[in-house]
Amino acid sequence: MKVSVKGFLYLLWARTAQAGCTTNLLIDNYANYANNLNSLGQWTSDDGTTTNFVADAANKKITFTTTASSYFYTTFACEKSTTDQYTAITFPMKGPAGATFTIELQTSSSCSTTAYKSYFTTLTGITGVTQTYTIPLSSFSGANLNAIDSIVFESFSINGAWEIGQTQLVSANIKSSSGGSTVSSTRISSRTSSIITSSVKSSTSSTATSSTSSGGKSSTSVLLSASTGKSTTTTSNTVSRSLSTTRSSSAPAGQCTSLLIDDFASQSRLTFLFYNAMLQPSSDDGTMAPVAGRVDTSTSVLVANNHVTLTSASGGSSYWYSMFGCLKATNIYGGIGLTIKAPKGTTMGIELQTSAACSSNNPTLNDLMSTDLGWTFDGTEQFYTIPFSKFSGIDTDHLIAVLFSSISNVVTFGPMAFYCGSTGTAYPVPTTVPVVEPTGTVPATTGPSAFVIDTFGNADTNNLGFWHGGDDTTTYKLSGNKMTINMKGNSDLSWYTQVSNGCSDFTANDNSYLHIAYTGSNAFTVALQQHNPTCNPNINPFPYTWDSVEASRYSNTAKTDLYVPLSHFNINRTLTVGFALKGFYTTTSTVFSLIEIVKTVPTGFLVPSKLTTAPLIFACTRPNSFAFAIDDGDPQYAQRIVSSVAAAGIHVTFFTVGAALLDTSTNLTNVYKGMLAAGHQVAYHSYTHPPMEGLPTLAAIDWELNNDIAAVSSTLGITSTYFRPPFGTEGARIRQRLAAAIPGAKFVEWSVDVQDWLWALSSTPENQITNFQSDVNKGGNLVVMHYLYNTTVSYLPQFIAIAKSTGKQMMRVDQCLEDPNAPPL
Repeated sequence: MKVSVKGFLYLLWARTAQAGCTTNLLIDNYANYANNLNSLGQWTSDDGTTTNFVADAANKKITFTTTASSYFYTTFACEKSTTDQYTAITFPMKGPAGATFTIELQTSSSCSTTAYKSYFTTLTGITGVTQTYTIPLSSFSGANLNAIDSIVFESFSINGAWEIGQTQLVSANIKSSSGGSTVSSTRISSRTSSIITSSVKSSTSSTATSSTSSGGKSSTSVLLSASTGKSTTTTSNTVSRSLSTTRSSSAPAGQCTSLLIDDFASQSRLTFLFYNAMLQPSSDDGTMAPVAGRVDTSTSVLVANNHVTLTSASGGSSYWYSMFGCLKATNIYGGIGLTIKAPKGTTMGIELQTSAACSSNNPTLNDLMSTDLGWTFDGTEQFYTIPFSKFSGIDTDHLIAVLFSSISNVVTFGPMAFYCGSTGTAYPVPTTVPVVEPTGTVPATTGPSAFVIDTFGNADTNNLGFWHGGDDTTTYKLSGNKMTINMKGNSDLSWYTQVSNGCSDFTANDNSYLHIAYTGSNAFTVALQQHNPTCNPNINPFPYTWDSVEASRYSNTAKTDLYVPLSHFNINRTLTVGFALKGFYTTTSTVFSLIEIVKTVPTGFLVPSKLTTAPLIFACTRPNSFAFAIDDGDPQYAQRIVSSVAAAGIHVTFFTVGAALLDTSTNLTNVYKGMLAAGHQVAYHSYTHPPMEGLPTLAAIDWELNNDIAAVSSTLGITSTYFRPPFGTEGARIRQRLAAAIPGAKFVEWSVDVQDWLWALSSTPENQITNFQSDVNKGGNLVVMHYLYNTTVSYLPQFIAIAKSTGKQMMRVDQCLEDPNAPPL
């Protein structure tokens, strides 16, 4: 089945084209160096040859300390600079005064070969301050400028601190910037320059497979005499860098390593952001068969344990694809390997898409069936390969996608990667180290009283006569003085039982315990909710906040009873509303039979220590303040958001998703750098936007947090103590892990919701204004909205006008929370 990529890339983020010959070509601004990728999405590294290496994305430079053997390189997917009309390399440079360094240009005879020749130009005149060098490509006499593979900075004559700024290829069709100047001939020495004082070599290197046992290559060097130009040939074993032109995540010098396409580490990365591990588009066609009993996805593209399971629509008409950018595999990778588990008799189509123009608009389609590749299945997981040699005439210089279609049965794919050489082995499933929580205990206490709260005998009220009930009546059932809950994996749903109709002073029970009798799963959160200061349910926010504990930590070993010290709920317990059962991260049922307050715990029960939870914030605390907190959206609307905020003369807070920042095609890094420069706050919003309390393990929660922190740091050069959970989903585990990862972290929710997710694309988008006005009228002062939709973005000036009409002062979230580290108003 031949299906073009064109027309089915319904991505969350817009894709942008590479710069043309009327502008300079950005090689690297170091925003994605954390992944060893330059701005072209190609490999870059120092191979560990320098020390104190720092990629400063905010200032678009790298800094490092050199030794005698230091070098730094950046690669291309075979740049045709003559055709594209690029005539020079330009970059700022800073090094020790009086030092020299060399630029090596590696070029191939054509883009279909991997053997390259190296051409060298030595630069002098380093002054100890930053200088901009513009080196004509014509300085590299003899180089094939229509097949540039890499640029290497090397031979630093003085060991010490160096800086390299943003590198670009200069277009012949624009004037050079006023900030720099072309390097004069007195600064350049090449093998054709008369000022050479020593021989300069041009080496022709063999392919990576001909390395010596020492890890170097056998190369032929041509030495030219500066005075006569006469060449002599010598053969020597020299260490040469094997520079990959792919989006490799690791490429040790002189070696080929498997290139990961997807390790299926995240459900939301694949089915919410539509990314693979390369941060390239990956998705099904939206027709996969629905899975009964799940509320978090409408298709069977299900990710678990580093595998993805696909259930094609009836007749096998569905397809699933993963893209690579534009990858050169010739003489590097022999094919694609992955593990597959499928029933006996399963068949499927495999399509490799290529494009000499590196475009998905009209790719060349190369199709085979699984039977053509000799694949057979028996219901067990086995390793299968897609050798490029099986596809006659395929252009392995320009691979853009793999597509699976006509899938006759349910299949499960394991990690998928390009393999080196002619045979492959399964890409190892990433090792996940389980998170070990503190296991300390505290002495048991004895409280003054005991009373029953709920035995589930009444549909609407508990034993105290106050309301109980849940967010979704289909997820729980009361029968025979028991309640069965199964939230079907939706960690955003809760069930409540109140201890008052207003505010109850619960401090008299501080030495007592909450006891919950249950059977089944203990994969959920228990929360104690606090009313707002006026104890008025008509004032936002209500509840004002709550604190949460992880049920499994407070369970006995038999998994029948929970005992939680009331003092472990860090709220104002004089304003207690009631308890909530929430944050269920399983599809296994829990049966509850009793909720009560008891004086103490049974003999032998070890009371766990309280783990710190990040405070849950719904409202500004600064008097007369109001804050807009805006979550990520569609990059095409970002500038309109910025313009509206600027026109209003206010500062706001943006919560950003890390994976999107690392995707250079979104341009969000530049957008948020501009926001920071304008005085706005930027903070964390997860790496791939999952409902984080619903993730299966603490390690999965940490993966989201740590990757988001790293992405924001590498692209924007900042850190933050503010985090907004995707979908607002909250529970004890995410708040505990956030507090452990970021001391002093704040878990930011909202008290004003435009409900753009509900109304923006409806026939009544103006309901967003109605909702905003209603929440403001109730006293809400902390906003949630997204720039995902045109209507929402268009209404922003009206939202701001409504907020200003309250007389409150507009400010950032950190300012409205009176953070001493926030900038002054």
